Amino acid sequence: MSKFKKQKKEMPAMNTASLPDIVFMLLFFFMVTTTMRETTLQIDAPRLPTATEIKKLEHKSLVTTIYVGKAKDKKYGGSYNRIQLNDKIATSDDVPAFIINARTKVSEAEVPFMTTSLKADKEANVGTIMDIRMKLRDVNALKLSYSVNKGAN
Repeated sequence: MSKFKKQKKEMPAMNTASLPDIVFMLLFFFMVTTTMRETTLQIDAPRLPTATEIKKLEHKSLVTTIYVGKAKDKKYGGSYNRIQLNDKIATSDDVPAFIINARTKVSEAEVPFMTTSLKADKEANVGTIMDIRMKLRDVNALKLSYSVNKGAN
């Protein structure tokens, strides 16, 4: 007989002490990296025109967006000439105040790099777009970007 008896060894239980740390680290990561939608569209999703030469905007935090299209709510009428600034339907006369308000939210050094993005439905009236451009010119917001889909005209 041998002096030592072989014993059956059981697998030790898995240590789960660090599991809450890992879960909270993942939760924190997703909270930091997720962006929330800033604007609820009050107009129908614009059917953007197509273009062949496009360029992506670099500093999206310095972009203010103006939507032009047909309002979802029937009380505004059925035309494609409704302007949305943030979460409300507005007129072209409200555009300068909207831009000035957006400028107050960024530092003075970043103001020259601010861009206004115009997301207009392809059925939108050119007169409405021109009114917006004139109001932007009044407040010296000269960097204007038109949002389009890539494709052939």
